[in-house]
Amino acid sequence: MDFEYVVLPMLILLIGAVVVWLSIRRILSLSAKFSKRWRRVAERIVLSAIVLVTTAVAGSASFNAIARLWFRAHNSPPGEMYTVDGHKMHMYCVGSGSPTIVLDAGLGDDSVIWLGVQPALAETTRVCSYDRAGFGWSETGPAPRDADHLAAELRGLLRQAKIGLPIVLMGHSIAGIYMRAYAAHYPEDLAGMVFVDGSTPMQQENPAIKAMMGKGPPPWVIALAGNAAFSIGIPRLMGMCSKSTHSLDARSSRLQAEDHCEIHVDSPMNEMRNMERSGLETVHSGPYGSLPILILSHDPEKTMATENSTQKMAEGAWSQMQEDLKKLSTRSRRIIAKGSSHYIQIDRADLIEKEVTLFIQQIRGTVPQPTNYGSTIAE
Repeated sequence: MDFEYVVLPMLILLIGAVVVWLSIRRILSLSAKFSKRWRRVAERIVLSAIVLVTTAVAGSASFNAIARLWFRAHNSPPGEMYTVDGHKMHMYCVGSGSPTIVLDAGLGDDSVIWLGVQPALAETTRVCSYDRAGFGWSETGPAPRDADHLAAELRGLLRQAKIGLPIVLMGHSIAGIYMRAYAAHYPEDLAGMVFVDGSTPMQQENPAIKAMMGKGPPPWVIALAGNAAFSIGIPRLMGMCSKSTHSLDARSSRLQAEDHCEIHVDSPMNEMRNMERSGLETVHSGPYGSLPILILSHDPEKTMATENSTQKMAEGAWSQMQEDLKKLSTRSRRIIAKGSSHYIQIDRADLIEKEVTLFIQQIRGTVPQPTNYGSTIAE
C-alpha cells in the first residue's frame, strides 16, 4: 500500500473525523457546562471554526488522494520500468541513432521536465529521460543518496535498459554534479556532456551562495511544510495540477500538469543532505581531456535588475562557476541563454533543440567542428 497516496490521506481523514466529532460533542454540551453566556458563545465560535477548518483539510486531502490515484490508474508512465539494485527505476526513450542522449533532471524535478525538448532532440538521435530513485515513477533507493551511488545506479539502469554506449549525458542543475561523478568513474561510457545550468561541487561553500541559502528556513521545516502542503492538496486547490509549461501533445500535457501535484519533498531533501558528500566526491573530478562539453547557462541579466545585493553576489558567483566548467575539457564552450531563467529547457527550448542537435552532429563528425572552443557567447 502506498503511504503517501493511500495511508496518509486515510490518516488525515480519520483524525479529522475524530476532531470534528469531539468538537461537535463539546458544542452540544456547552449549555450545561457554563452559566455565563459569553463563554458559551466564544467557545462555540472557536469550536465551529475548528470543525470548518478540519472538514476542509480532510476533504481536500481525500479529494487530492482520489484524484491522484485516478490519474495514475488511467495514465501509465511513458517508457519502461527496470529493476536496479532491488528497486524499480523509470526510463523513457524515443528516437533512434547514436550516441544516445541521457537526460537527468534537477533537484525536485523528474523526467517530465524534459517533455518539451525530448521529442525534438529525438528527431536527430535516441533520447532517454529517466527518474532518479525517489523521483517521478522510480522507487526510493537505498541510502546514501550521494553522487557516487547515483552514478552507479544510472550505469546499472543503462545496462538493464540495454542502452548502447557511448552516451551523451545531459543534466540540469544538481545533475551537473552527478554527471561529473559518472565521468570520473566511467569515462569510457561518454561521448560528451551537456550542462544545463549545472551545479558545481561544493558550491554551497561559496560565501555568496552560502549567504543567500542561509536566509531560508531549516531543511526540516521545508520538508515538513512541503509534505503537509502536498498531502493536504494545496497545489491542486491552487490550480497547479492543470498547468503545463510547454506546447505539448495532450498526453504529455496531462503528465506535466499532474506532476506539479506529485510529492517531491523527501527525495530532494535526502540529496540535499548529501550535497557536501557529493561535492567532496566530485570536486577533484576532471579535467576530462578532449571530451566534448557544451555548457548552457541562464541569463544573469534576466534577474539582476530585481535582485538585492545578496542575490546579486550569488548570481555573480554562479556565473563564475559556470565559466569554470569550461576548464573540464579542451573541447568545451559556453552559451548564455538570453532571456532564460534557471529552467533553460522551458524558457529556451528552441536554443536547446538547436545547439544540442548541432552538438550531436559534431560528435558524429557530420558537420564541421567548432572553431570557438573555450569561448562564452550569448545567444
